[in-house]
Amino acid sequence: MTFDYSTLDSLRSHHPAWRLLRSDHAALVASFLHRVFVEPNVRVMAAADLAEALEDELYALRQQLGEDSFPKPALDYLNDWAAPDKGWLRKFYAQGSDEPQFDLTPATEKAIAWLGSLSERSFVGTESRLLTLFELLRQMSEGSESDPARRITELQKRRDEIDAGIERVLAGDVPLLDDTALKDRFQQFMQLARELLTDFREVEHNFRSLDRRVRERIALWEGAKGELLEEIMGERDTIADSDQGKSFRAFWDFLMSSRRQEELTELLDRVLTLAPVAELKPDGRTRRVHYDWLEAGEHAQRTVAQLSQQLRRFLDDQAWLENRRIMEILHGIESKALTLRDTPPEGAVMTIAETSADFNLPLERPLHTPSTRPLIEDIVIEGGDIELDAAALYGQVVVDSAQLARQIRQTLQARSQVTLRELTEAYPLQHGLAELVAYLQLGSETFKTVVDEEMPEAIEWEVMTDDVARRRRARLPRVIFVR
Repeated sequence: MTFDYSTLDSLRSHHPAWRLLRSDHAALVASFLHRVFVEPNVRVMAAADLAEALEDELYALRQQLGEDSFPKPALDYLNDWAAPDKGWLRKFYAQGSDEPQFDLTPATEKAIAWLGSLSERSFVGTESRLLTLFELLRQMSEGSESDPARRITELQKRRDEIDAGIERVLAGDVPLLDDTALKDRFQQFMQLARELLTDFREVEHNFRSLDRRVRERIALWEGAKGELLEEIMGERDTIADSDQGKSFRAFWDFLMSSRRQEELTELLDRVLTLAPVAELKPDGRTRRVHYDWLEAGEHAQRTVAQLSQQLRRFLDDQAWLENRRIMEILHGIESKALTLRDTPPEGAVMTIAETSADFNLPLERPLHTPSTRPLIEDIVIEGGDIELDAAALYGQVVVDSAQLARQIRQTLQARSQVTLRELTEAYPLQHGLAELVAYLQLGSETFKTVVDEEMPEAIEWEVMTDDVARRRRARLPRVIFVR
């Protein structure tokens, strides 16, 4: 980007991030969206839940700043933040749902990240960044070297360095990183981890922008359909083969390896127990940051799949409408030709005033219905003698299927498969047989399962009957959830 006056003035007027920083409500928008979306790594939130959270935030601010502060309802603020002239939130409707959803835009996340960089840091490390730069240059130099002799020479040099390091360790010389070096590298790791989560929203935004451009091209296309399809599919292949597409695919393949996930978990557990790192008081979510990467990457993959499905349905609808219009024109030509074949008339053949006749039948009119005056007697209501137990109204059982699905996904992140009995042992049944049936329903609709009829299993749980804990048992074939 060029930092000339016209470019920066255009960004100041049109870029959502700059508009957010210039807004009078920038403190409210940035703090609330950071707490709701960025900090817990939430990708999409329903409008009702987001409005409820904002209403609590506004109530707390009114208690501090006065009742006249932020007078509008929470939903009005959300709709205003999602308006085209703001662009801080993306409002959309998910497939199969009539409730609006909200998501953070990449520009807003960039503005929040920039605000976070304004605070004064107690420790600024530079060594880890320099080592990272040297390592990147070395990888680019070696990866672009086509001469086998020079590649072998470089590999032998690295082997000699490794052998020398092994000899020093065997001799008792074990070099360790000091506290400053550990803090430096950990800060660099946290910065790159947060930037990686931010990049996923920008990847989704780029794919949605591509889909929007393709739809506009379809709506304005006037040439042959084959040329349109060839151009669209070519652009889809271009996205998949672009630098961003290749990098995202390589990242996803690397992170989906169970061995890599286990290695990341072990490394994080070991690093977070180091005393210098503990002094920095890292966020509690750091221990599972690689699972946040997986969740964000999976959301990006689902977005791409949904866009492809919607585009295919859009093309099918366009083709159906075109074929229908062609058949109507052909039938109209045939009928007119048969009518005028023998005695072609002079002048207009037929005129139609309206496309349909309007009939008003006498019996369709409603009859007069006299109004009845209710007779209200002045009677004192007496209390009944029967006392009813209202506890049954509050004894309803509600099973949270979304929570059960999250438990299955978290277990399959560390394992390739898990049985239903192992799930109930790790997460004991809270609602008895209803929760067990919900697990079976998720296995048939959402997850891939394998049923072993030859190996029955017994699943037990506790129920409270007359304030006494009793054990219940269900025997069923072994059900295995597979990743």
